[in-house]
This record gives sequence, C-alpha cells and structure tokens, in this order.
Amino acid sequence: MSAPDEFEQIARLFRPLTRGAPEALDLKDDAAVLPQRPGYDLVVTKDAIVEGVHFLPDDPPELVARKLLRVNLSDLAAKGAEPFGYFLAVGWPKTFDAAARTAFAEGLRADGERFDISLLGGDTVSTTGPWFASLTALGWVPTGRMVRRGGARPGDVVLVSGQIGEGWLGLKAARGEIADPDGALAARYRTPEPRLALREALIAHATAACDVSDGLIADVGHIAEASGVSVGIDLEHVPISPAGEAWLAKQPDEQAARIALAISGDDYEIVCTCAPGAEAGFKAVAAERRVVLTPIGRVREGKGVSATFNGQPVDVGRGGFQHR
Repeated sequence: MSAPDEFEQIARLFRPLTRGAPEALDLKDDAAVLPQRPGYDLVVTKDAIVEGVHFLPDDPPELVARKLLRVNLSDLAAKGAEPFGYFLAVGWPKTFDAAARTAFAEGLRADGERFDISLLGGDTVSTTGPWFASLTALGWVPTGRMVRRGGARPGDVVLVSGQIGEGWLGLKAARGEIADPDGALAARYRTPEPRLALREALIAHATAACDVSDGLIADVGHIAEASGVSVGIDLEHVPISPAGEAWLAKQPDEQAARIALAISGDDYEIVCTCAPGAEAGFKAVAAERRVVLTPIGRVREGKGVSATFNGQPVDVGRGGFQHR
C-alpha cells in the first residue's frame, strides 16, 4: 500500500490526534494558537529520537511513537508540569508505507488518550537517512513553581523514583542478549513510564529534579552542575528491580555491575533532592500516588558527583550517555 500524500496524512492520521483541541485549529493552518492560563507558567521541552540510536530498527512503529511521547512527558514530569499539548515532526524513510505510518499514528493516539495530551501541529518529511521523529511537549505549572535542576542545597537528601538500570537491561533483552521470558524488560526499554504521578509531590517538596534519561550518575551530575554543589551517591542504596537483582547475581563483579546499572540510560525515572525535614512527607505523598522514592545520597558543598559502594569510593567515569 502506497503512502498517502502530506495532506492526506494530516487529515487521516494526525487530525484525530488533536482530540478536538481548539488550539490546533483542526490542523488546517500553519500555526497553533496557545491560550494564556492565569496563575500558570507554560513549560516547553523537546526531545528527538533516531532509529539505531534511541530505538531498534525492527521496533514496531506504534511503540516508537509511544516512546517518543513518553520521553517528553518524562521531562514535563520532572518539572512538575501538567501535560497540555505537543508538536510533532517526523522524517519518514522511503520504505515507510501507509500501514507503518498508520501504526505510528495509532501509538500516539493511544498514549495521547492515556496521558490526556493532544497534538497541536507539526510537520512530516521524507528522508533518505534513518527514520527520526521529534516532539515538542507543552505543560502548565503554577507560576514560579517549576522544579529546576538548579535548586539543590548542601544537606539535601537525594532520592530516586522506581528502579534503576531497567532501561539498559531492557535494551539487552530487546537485542536478545539476556533472557526476558515475559518481555517485561524489553517493554521497559520500549515504553518507559513517565512519572507524572509525582508532579504535585515534586512541586511541594523537591528542591531540584531531573529525569533519568542519560543515566543516573550523569543526571545527578546535571543537578550538581546547575546547583553549584557536590552530590554523593551510595551505590548499594540505588534501587534495583527483581529482574535487575537476578542479572546482578550472575555478574562476577558486583561493584562493576552496580556501576553499569547506575550509568546506563533510558530509565526515565526522576532523581530529585529535598530538605532533610521534608523527606518523610515527600515519600509519603509519592507512596499515595503508588510511586516509591528511595534515598540514595546527599548534597554537599563542592562540585561534581562522587560515588561509594559499601563505604568505599568508586570511580564511575563520566557517568552516562554522551550526546555527540
């Protein structure tokens, strides 16, 4: 089946994704009109994904679409923002037929409904290179309350949501490099869960936050740099899932294996800081939203990130994925 032309794509594939949002103007104009929301700031974030870098060449198009939306929602979650809408750009390979494009749109439709976010506009192009897609997500946060990377203070507790290392192990599973009988690990890589349930807790209690996309150590480093502080991480306290523990038990060097999990990317958890007196309340509110926050370290005077394992300093190198 041949691919529809650009305007047919807009009408058939993408207009339904607006979910009737008036700001999208039914995708019949060259721009969207964004409203003001008194008492709120508009938060804007953008992430792109490229075939062979952020997803595997044989990943189903609908799952690629869902990952694209979710990694952007993860950024909004870390800021304490409520999702509002998104703009989309896609570079279709010449081999991408109508069925593949329809599947991609279906992935966006499914998660657009789940996370209550609508397409507001965008563009589609053809490419002779790898398949790529870029999404700009918009969200609302109460005026002046966006949670920044730059608010950590010496003495603050460092906490992380969920478990760390499953994105990397999920990539290994998706490649067939490790066992994944129920497909749960591969699913964690292909469709990460944005921690939007933490929005209100982050606004109320966090002094700084960042989503874990480049790797826990690297993203802690982003907080340290933006805040002008040093952060110490205790690797033995970094939470690992049962699947991660099973993998860890098979490794000959536990310290090296824990470092590997802590520097791996694609987890899309939230690493954050809070004042010591706020820790209990922060964890309690998160638990009410069915999200576990685990303390993994402290903020100190100084610069950079350091790590220990069972009380002994360890070298974690540059700590994560490096964008080139």
